[in-house]
Amino acid sequence: MSQAYVVGQMTVKHSEKWGQYRSQVLATLLPFGGELVFRGEQVKAFSGVCPHPDIVVIRFPSLQEAEGWHGSAAYQALIPLRQEAADVVLVTYEA
Repeated sequence: MSQAYVVGQMTVKHSEKWGQYRSQVLATLLPFGGELVFRGEQVKAFSGVCPHPDIVVIRFPSLQEAEGWHGSAAYQALIPLRQEAADVVLVTYEA
């Protein structure tokens, strides 16, 4: 079974709301075996242009678990706050 990674690239619009969102996301990951791999800020693009300065990488045991997390009522309830707080691109990868 392959692991799945959710990669989020974001530009924060409202730091207070972003902090509220971030403080609630971890609890939504745990039931699906999700774990935060890292969060970071862009330092330099060696090639091309990345429009979002911040990144997060979350690992799940499987693609099904990643999809279950994203579709869960707990995470879906956070999406309006996320949309107010930041412009976010979420992409899922399987490895």
